[in-house]
Amino acid sequence: MYRERLPRTWTAICVGLYLAHVVRLGFDALPEDAGVWLAVSAASLLVLLPCIAVPVSKAVYHRIVVDPDRGVLRVGRERLSLADIDPASVHAALAQPDPAAAARLVASARTVDAPVPGLRASDTGAPRLVGGGWGAPMGMDVVVLATRGGEALSIATHDRKAFLTALAGALPAPA
Repeated sequence: MYRERLPRTWTAICVGLYLAHVVRLGFDALPEDAGVWLAVSAASLLVLLPCIAVPVSKAVYHRIVVDPDRGVLRVGRERLSLADIDPASVHAALAQPDPAAAARLVASARTVDAPVPGLRASDTGAPRLVGGGWGAPMGMDVVVLATRGGEALSIATHDRKAFLTALAGALPAPA
């Protein structure tokens, strides 16, 4: 079974800075100004929450699990049967070289599938984004695979080579 682990560096930095800020305020304000310290600490959460919203949404909408025992590829909130994925598209994607950082940024910025007229992937002719998110997070690599029915699917991943290798190992060899 392959399970893609998302990096937690950004979240750790943001939470660490918030805690350092709260502790420093505590040294200056406690014990006589406990109410002010609590109010400023709570107000500082308004800065912290948007900073960790993106990593949380990555964990919800772009978490990848390849489970060959159950025959399932899970991406975010969606489950796809491994039998429905075209092995030839996986092997073709595996044969492509890893894109550079600039190419990953451009690809992730163009991968939008928002539930707004004109921004749906079906409206623009782009592959459907798998996982339930409205777009691929900036900097994540976007892999385009096909189903046996011919539908193109975009999957955002942090480790393209490991994901495609695990998926190719779980699928039969292409005909």
